[in-house]
Amino acid sequence: MVTRSVLVGTGSYLPARVVTNDDLSHRVDTSDAWIRDRSGIAERRIAAEGEVTSDLAIAAARHALAGTDVAPDALDLIVVATATPDHTFPATATKVQTALGAHGCIAFDIQAVCTGFIYALATADAFIRAGQVRTALVIGAETFSRILDWEDRATCVLFGDGAGAVVLRAGEGRGDAGDQGILSSHLHADGRQHDLLYVDGGPSSTQTTGHLRMQGREVFRHAVVNMAQVVDEALAANGLTVDDIDWLVPHQANQRILDSTARKIGLPAERVVSTVARHANTSAASVPLALDEAVRDGRIRPGHLVLLEGMGGGFTWGSVLVRV
Repeated sequence: MVTRSVLVGTGSYLPARVVTNDDLSHRVDTSDAWIRDRSGIAERRIAAEGEVTSDLAIAAARHALAGTDVAPDALDLIVVATATPDHTFPATATKVQTALGAHGCIAFDIQAVCTGFIYALATADAFIRAGQVRTALVIGAETFSRILDWEDRATCVLFGDGAGAVVLRAGEGRGDAGDQGILSSHLHADGRQHDLLYVDGGPSSTQTTGHLRMQGREVFRHAVVNMAQVVDEALAANGLTVDDIDWLVPHQANQRILDSTARKIGLPAERVVSTVARHANTSAASVPLALDEAVRDGRIRPGHLVLLEGMGGGFTWGSVLVRV
């Protein structure tokens, strides 16, 4: 028998404020048609004044825990994936820990931008498989609205705020693809692509927060190739084919990227979970937000094989294959 990280709960949180494409057209030179045609996005959520990343993370965590029998004080590990923490330090995860009353557990942040949740999930899985922890809370939370240049129509229309979370518990399996839980994870990075997607600030370089900068066409090209590659990698590692996947839950960056990736791997579009039209790109929060929605509306059911994947600045990219 082998130790598996079993997904026992999902949760999410979206700020109350909805900003439509038409709303943005009054702020920058854009239109609903222009945004929809290039991204598939119709609206996004924007955090309220004074609402910070930890607030979103805490709400998503409570939502995820509420559907389980895991009490906060039983958590052994909290990992928060975010590129927009409340502060340079301490970790946003420690604020989540305090708010939940999960005192004494391990708590830290991971920063891999839009792949952050995938990196965080793989990290928590490694802790569980190593026997160091038995329960883990993994959160992706972002307030990307705080690092956008609201005069740059090419980027400000693409992003939103939100948070998603999952609860993991140690379980046992036979060690094959029929096991419940995380079957494998596959992580990559290529720092040579830094200038294609980055923030032009930071405490060490400029002592400012900075703004997001992106070469969209180049990012699109890399995204399709890299996201298809990590699907193939996960399937090959487990002796599976694309026909075995019940659901693909990709990073919600752009509907055209989702469609192109599905075509490249030969997966029907109806088996791809897409929330980008309503959430926009929420970076590290996008995968757990989409996962929670598909679990709660009944599309993803116990026994389904689900492939989670993402790609973000750095570049970073990766996938996690899990049987729920």
